[in-house]
Formats: sequence, C-alpha cells, structure tokens
Amino acid sequence: MAETDSPHEPQNKPTSLTFTIWPPTQRTRDAVINRLIESLSTPSILSKRYGTIPQDEAFDTAKQIEEEAFAASGFTATDKYDGVEILQVYSKEISKRMIDTVKSRSAPAADSTPSTESESKPSESPVDASEASSASGLTGEVSSVETES
Repeated sequence: MAETDSPHEPQNKPTSLTFTIWPPTQRTRDAVINRLIESLSTPSILSKRYGTIPQDEAFDTAKQIEEEAFAASGFTATDKYDGVEILQVYSKEISKRMIDTVKSRSAPAADSTPSTESESKPSESPVDASEASSASGLTGEVSSVETES
C-alpha cells in the first residue's frame, strides 16, 4: 500500500516561530513614550537636578524624543546589524535626547539664578546617559544607589 498524505494524519512538519526585537511594535513605542512622560513630569533622578516638565508639554516632548531616537536608529536588522544592537542604539538615543532636553530647559533657568549655588556643590557630577536610562526605565533595571548632596 502506498503512503499518501491523508488529511486525517498529522503532519510532522516543524513549525517555525520567528521572534524579532527590531523594529519595536507600536505598542512598545507607545509604552516608551508613556515612560518618558512619567520620567519628565514626575519626581525622579532627573527632576531633582533639572526640574519637571508639565504633563501636556512632557507628552509632546516625549513623543518627539522617541520619534527622533527611532529615526536615528531606524535601520533594519540584517546580518551586519543585530536587532539587539539596534535596540541598544535606540535606548541610548532616547537617554541622550532626554538628557539634552532637560538640560536645555534648565539652562535658561540656571542662567537667571545666582551661580553661587552651583559653585558651592562642586562634588556633584552631572547626570550621564546611564543614569538617565535608569531613570527612564528603559534598561529594566532600577538603580538603588543614591549620591549624597
């Protein structure tokens, strides 16, 4: 008796499941924007140094930060560029742009205040991108180290 493919017999064909990390889904991008809004408009590591941004302005700012970071890292995953590497670029771009935004907002306010306060605290180091990444929640890690003022 010849073997034939019967519709009643299960086929032993392997199923392939593809998991891609890049590009992020719109749902993921929206979650990043929401986390940025929270980081910019509520008390955080950044707000202690640079102040908070009003909620409505934080929305526009967060959307712009995410869109610019996505565009800056927007090449597709290929053999040369792994999706994880692209995701790291995306995360770093978001952190960098967030820091630049809060610094530029606080610079005019700092220019109008006396410089004696900043001179009296020379031991404070500026917030760097890794701290911003932790503050924005993009790395998934929570920093438990705090510096004394």
